[in-house]
Parts: sequence; structure tokens; C-alpha cells
Amino acid sequence: MKLDIVYEDEYMIAVNKPYGMPSQPDKTYGVDLLTAVKEYLYNGDGEEPYIAIINRLDRPVAGIVLMAKDEATAAKLSDMVQDREITKYYQAVVRGAMKEPEGELSGYLLHDKKLNISRMVSEGTKGARKAELYYEVLDELDTDEGVISYLLIELVTGRHHQIRCQLAANGTPIWGDTKYGKSKAYGEKTGGRSSKNQSGELGLFSTMMEFEHPVTGDMITLHREPEGGAFDIVDQMDY
Repeated sequence: MKLDIVYEDEYMIAVNKPYGMPSQPDKTYGVDLLTAVKEYLYNGDGEEPYIAIINRLDRPVAGIVLMAKDEATAAKLSDMVQDREITKYYQAVVRGAMKEPEGELSGYLLHDKKLNISRMVSEGTKGARKAELYYEVLDELDTDEGVISYLLIELVTGRHHQIRCQLAANGTPIWGDTKYGKSKAYGEKTGGRSSKNQSGELGLFSTMMEFEHPVTGDMITLHREPEGGAFDIVDQMDY
């Protein structure tokens, strides 16, 4: 497959992951991004290229995935993620209207590994971790399915399914997200109408990352604009 390379040097590579592709091999045994990047980097010497994913994206989410080409760079980038030295932005289309034009969503998430879901829980719940994000409303549109809002999100923490869970709990589930958008178990009742999305795509896209290069010290900005699915709907409504 042809990769959309956002950035590449001798230490790292960033690729625009398509919707529907897993970030790494899974039980479906389909084409995954990690394997595709290894094939792209393979030079025919018989050795499999070293690649470590720094930010995994869910299968139905598209956008920028950053990978390290060696163990030392992987360790440095991982430390930078832990220390919140890599700023990550997402664009999202959600069902419903946000209470304020910009703000913060903050709470505690508990990851249920057996069911592969996260839940909003009260502070002090055993195993729960604090989750924070900032949002700005870029647009708000009336559609046949109700109000949809177009958001820019700065992800402060990086918890499992964080954006999906927090927005559903806010009553504004991500467009196309049947896992978190239809059940009271994942937060407050959404009250949103079900989307007509049949593609399995979510209205969520990893659009930009900003950080200092772990080796050269240069400032790096990785950027791609979203396309497809919910974002096409927003574009059409704007005209």
C-alpha cells in the first residue's frame, strides 16, 4: 500500500493512518500500519526494521501516528509523552452542542481491559486515572439528524479511549461512535440521535503534533487536515 508520509528522518517517521486500519497487528490479520511501515523501510538486507509506535490510534480513527526508528529515540519520545512535552491536537465532529464555545473536560477514567472500554467514575475509584482535554468549537451546524458540532481538541492526558468516553459523558458523543454514543454505561445519557454512518469511521482525526525533536532539538510540527466521513458532511454543510 502507498503510505501518506507526514514526516521522516533517520530517527522517526510519522504517517497519516487511514480509517479502518489497525495501528498494529490484531486478531483480524488484515493490513496494519506498523507492518506497512516496516515494509516501506525494509532495505532487503534480511533484517526487519525497528519501529516503535508512540501514539496508537483506534481502528476507526484516522490521522497522524508517530513512530521511532530506534530504541533510543523510542525511549526519549515515550518519556516526552509521559512528561506532556508532545502537544497533540485532534479534530472531532460530535452530535449535540457544547455548553461553552471553549473549555475543559476533566474527570476520572477507569479502563476495563476485559471489555476493552473506559468508564467515567468518581475520584478515588481504585484504578481510575485523571483525564483532561481542552476543546474549542470551530462550528455548529443544524442537520437532519440534529445539531452537530465541529471541535478542535488538545489532548492533555492520553488515557484509553479518552476523547470518545469524555465526549459521550458530556452528552456530545463523537459522530459514528456506537460503542460510547448509545449507552448510559459510558457516562451521562447522550440524548443524541443515532448517526447514519455505515462505514465504521468515527468523526475523530489526529490532526497535529508539536514537539522538540528528541535528537536535534528542532521544533517539529506535524499536520494533516481530516477528510472523509463526518468531515465531508461538515464541509458540505458549510457551502
